[in-house]
Amino acid sequence: METIRFLDRIVSEIELEVASQIKLKKEFITLLTTPGIGNILGLTIMLEVGAIRRFDRVGNYSSYCRCVESKRISNDKKKGKNNQKNGNRYLAWAYVEAANHAIRCCPKAQKFFQRKLAKSV
Repeated sequence: METIRFLDRIVSEIELEVASQIKLKKEFITLLTTPGIGNILGLTIMLEVGAIRRFDRVGNYSSYCRCVESKRISNDKKKGKNNQKNGNRYLAWAYVEAANHAIRCCPKAQKFFQRKLAKSV
């Protein structure tokens, strides 16, 4: 328990230092309204995205976040994988963490996940 308390104290100190160094954007408040996204994931997403206007379309942003598959299909046959390591691995991590947390803590997300799980089985 002493180790956990010590680590909690260290993490709190790091969070305070980071908060003092960062200028929050108005989009940060919007991010916090998303189930599963708290201060740390919100900060990670805000800092990794930068200016959202640099993405011409939603698909470009989704691809940058590694949220879409990168494979080529022709005539229902797999013709290869495009560069699946393109994009931002930290954004991919943040969104996976947010989804996992939302599934554990948000009733709406749990219902959505269960519905999708039932269709895929």
